[in-house]
Amino acid sequence: MHTRLTRLLMTALGGLSVAMAARAAEPARAVQTVQLEGDAGGRRFEGFGVVDGGGGTSVLLKDYPEPQRSQILDLIYKPDFGASVSALYVEIPGDGNSTQGSMPSHMHTRDDLNYDRGYTWWVMTEAHKRNPLLALDGTIWSAPGWIGDSGGLFGGGSGDARFFSQDTADYYVAWLRGLRDVYGLQMDALGMRNEKGVSYGLVKAMRKTLDGNGFGKVRLHAFDNWPDESKFDFVKDLDADPELAAAIGAIGAHVNTDTSTVPAGVRATAARLGKPLWNTEAHVYKAGYEGLIGNVESFNENYIRSGMTRFVNWYGIAGLYTMEPYSGEKEAALRANWPWSGHYEPNPSLWGYAHYGQFTRVGWTYLNGASGDLAGGGTYVTLKSPGKDYSVIIETRKATAPQQVRFVVGRGLAHTGLAVWRSNTHDYFARQADLVPVGGAVALTLEPNAVYSLTTTRGQRKGGFADVPPLRPFPFPYRETFDGYGHPRRWGYLPRYFADIAGAFELAACPARPGTCLHQAVPVPTLSWAPEWKPYTIIGDDAWTDYEAGADVHVGPGESAAVMGRVNHVGTGFGTIPKGYYLQLEAGGRVSLVVVRGKADKKALVGDGEQQALIKAQNEAGEGGEKVLATGAAAGGDGWHTLRLRFEGSTIRGFVDGKLVVQADDALYGHGMAGLMAGPTNRGFSMPYFDNVVVNRIDGPLPAATEALPGQAPLYPGKD
Repeated sequence: MHTRLTRLLMTALGGLSVAMAARAAEPARAVQTVQLEGDAGGRRFEGFGVVDGGGGTSVLLKDYPEPQRSQILDLIYKPDFGASVSALYVEIPGDGNSTQGSMPSHMHTRDDLNYDRGYTWWVMTEAHKRNPLLALDGTIWSAPGWIGDSGGLFGGGSGDARFFSQDTADYYVAWLRGLRDVYGLQMDALGMRNEKGVSYGLVKAMRKTLDGNGFGKVRLHAFDNWPDESKFDFVKDLDADPELAAAIGAIGAHVNTDTSTVPAGVRATAARLGKPLWNTEAHVYKAGYEGLIGNVESFNENYIRSGMTRFVNWYGIAGLYTMEPYSGEKEAALRANWPWSGHYEPNPSLWGYAHYGQFTRVGWTYLNGASGDLAGGGTYVTLKSPGKDYSVIIETRKATAPQQVRFVVGRGLAHTGLAVWRSNTHDYFARQADLVPVGGAVALTLEPNAVYSLTTTRGQRKGGFADVPPLRPFPFPYRETFDGYGHPRRWGYLPRYFADIAGAFELAACPARPGTCLHQAVPVPTLSWAPEWKPYTIIGDDAWTDYEAGADVHVGPGESAAVMGRVNHVGTGFGTIPKGYYLQLEAGGRVSLVVVRGKADKKALVGDGEQQALIKAQNEAGEGGEKVLATGAAAGGDGWHTLRLRFEGSTIRGFVDGKLVVQADDALYGHGMAGLMAGPTNRGFSMPYFDNVVVNRIDGPLPAATEALPGQAPLYPGKD
């Protein structure tokens, strides 16, 4: 026994000696010195933050009970608490799908105007309430189908040329007017359109239209495209076109810092013309701690590599169903996918945002000569307040060993102690011992794969809330009568838990019966950012297997409506064709049972480079498109009818007014959510009404109507 112990001890000592000898043989790494001069000047920091949009990004956030709904908003927008973002970039809703769903426009038609519709106004109001200094920015993804139908086209862009018209400029102004006059908010900036090309005519017309309607302070950024080979081509024309240069307040593009940068020539032109460079959408799709440090690395490199002084990530709060694309595990700062339970989960990346948000403010300055690469791997940036305060934000993701850095504090900066906050793989956003200047300098040993924020300011904290409710499944059985909302305006005309994928399903007075119904309100196809299918909305749990989904439906002449079930896919983020089943009733009484298998050509490469890579990786085989499984007829197609779509294993049955009309066997999809759909017409889209939506056990008794849960609150209290 003693002999074995001695042998093990000798082996360990031998290994230790080898390690010590190896370290002794390594050259000592020199201390890197960084000079900080408060009077060095530099570019104005114009904020960093998140996108709320690109589809129904936070459609379920509105449905959270209190206090959880307010807690979620605090964790993103409240200063010195959580992410503490300083810029919010929103989608101006346009009725069409724009990655994760659609949001209702303030103008479904040219003669329609409603500033209470939807939840984007509410998100902006709540964010601004928490941080009155928040920079507000936004753009359009999709637009209503009436845009451009009266002419006045400017040309340029890609997709539907009608978007690049005077109608678009007027549409923007109408939205800005509602934001200002109804909600008391002012936009800092606007983009032309998300990822849809270049139109010099539109940006010039936008500038004139904004100036002529009292919005001269709203800056325009252009042109917010993603392909590296072309997104900055317009910059070369700014010198030769003074009107164009005057119209564009900031040069904007979508840049992922791990793959691309702003070319040197573009940076030189921007500097010569006094135009800031903005990253108007970046992605850091990494889970866990890699998301935290990856975001800080991206934020630092936005400035160091490209000179960009505003940058926003897609996206902030994942308030959507987990079955939908980009549902938040890697992409969002916080997951709010489960409002019926009140459960939410901050992602680690939120604390990467905090390393910026709690240590900077819009209007600070990137100090010249005080940002760059660390000798041992990693990056650092230094920002100064209008006074003498400053912060240094450091990441060492690419470092392989500890390294020392010494900051010499020069003129115009506070010579007080520096608070230190650090994140590493096992401890996120933790306060460390303060650094005390010695001889006008502070020194710090940086561990690899860590994030540090050093600051002369105080007040930072790692915010959070105790007793977040546990995760619970979507309530089953489920029934919604739409009569429990009182005044629909207070709720933005949107019922709880429904997520529109295309079109706009809104609370409205029922036709030919008392009460409130759900109405598909988009009359014609939109100028959609992504290829669309038909208007539909989803609800429920992707894990549901055998159940009955039903609703009362009312269709007008030439229209159709459907109940959907086992919906397990709503597109990859560019395109909305689902996978699942639907039972459709046409006004003339024809009934169809249909399986939808995604887009017709499953291998067709559509969307941006990211989408195309996803399609290649999925490598789907099999037939796509729609297949009619069975047809039948129902008596009296006009008026109200009750549809029921029943799943029992591979047997699927469709009932109209309690009578079995269609039946088929199909085992392609065994689980998925419920939904409602509006079919096409020879004029555009059907605009049916739905009532008494039920998801129930097979042959189960009718469940009680779902009422507002305790703590749930309307978006716009007091409106009637």
